[in-house]
Amino acid sequence: MNIPEDRNYAATHEWASEPQDGIVTVGISDFAQDQLGDVVFVELPEVGAAVDAGDAVAVVESVKTASDIYAPLTGTVEEVNDDLEAAPERINEDPYGAGWLFRLRVEGDDGRDELLDADAYRSVCEEEA
Repeated sequence: MNIPEDRNYAATHEWASEPQDGIVTVGISDFAQDQLGDVVFVELPEVGAAVDAGDAVAVVESVKTASDIYAPLTGTVEEVNDDLEAAPERINEDPYGAGWLFRLRVEGDDGRDELLDADAYRSVCEEEA
């Protein structure tokens, strides 16, 4: 199970990168994509949408099920990964790279203190496995 140390995680299996100029990249974890199976469709949020941490903002559909994706932080959607429309399997192939979902502009109390570090997230995954 691949859980990079340089990210924060939500217990609902989303990850958030460290902010770069107030922008964080968001995706789902390797554990989540493995549990979903082969991803066949992704519904991404609208650019410009204001989201609160915990809001359902996207949907990932696999051959097994559809799963809501929650905003791990509060912010405004700055960009979505349009490449996933034609190649949703990138989420399975590279969940921490080419399979990212969207980018949020975050400010102030964005909810980062509610997220888990890699060790705490690993414990969550081990409990669910």
